[in-house]
Amino acid sequence: MSRIGKRAVPVPSNVTATVSGREVKVKGPKGELSFTVPEEIKVEKTADGIEVTPLEETKMARSMWGMSRTMVSNLINGVTNGYSRTLEIQGIGFRAAMKGKDQLQLNIGFSHDVVHTIPSGVDVKVSGAKQEIITVSGIDAQLVGQVAANIRASRPPEPYQGKGIRYQGEYIFRKEGKKK
Repeated sequence: MSRIGKRAVPVPSNVTATVSGREVKVKGPKGELSFTVPEEIKVEKTADGIEVTPLEETKMARSMWGMSRTMVSNLINGVTNGYSRTLEIQGIGFRAAMKGKDQLQLNIGFSHDVVHTIPSGVDVKVSGAKQEIITVSGIDAQLVGQVAANIRASRPPEPYQGKGIRYQGEYIFRKEGKKK
């Protein structure tokens, strides 16, 4: 029995949610999102909110149950509050800059600049005294996380000096260097 899946997802007053078949559509102050529930799961709108239940007691249905409920919850949270990830660039001379509205240019120690194209639905801002703080925000939790992960993957933090791009508050396990 899924502890997460058992609870209904409450729908706030400023959000309209519609369930048609396996499609859940949510519209709120920040935008509109939709999610198609897997075949093993049944979704219905009740007085408590949106309820997610498995159609049968198989292993696949149980594993999709909690995930589907969380995805519906993420839709509602996204259209009301939105999601945001903050990245920090650490290293001498490392910095970021926006080229237009849809390209992020990173100067991170390579012989060339690394340019990331930002998809629609995601907003990226560069701030800080030395342009070392990157904020990725949007209403789709998966898309915000993926864009932040792609930016971080261009220069992950290394364990000896800690240079690279990291999530804000991320702990980097530091190694001791060579000894004489």
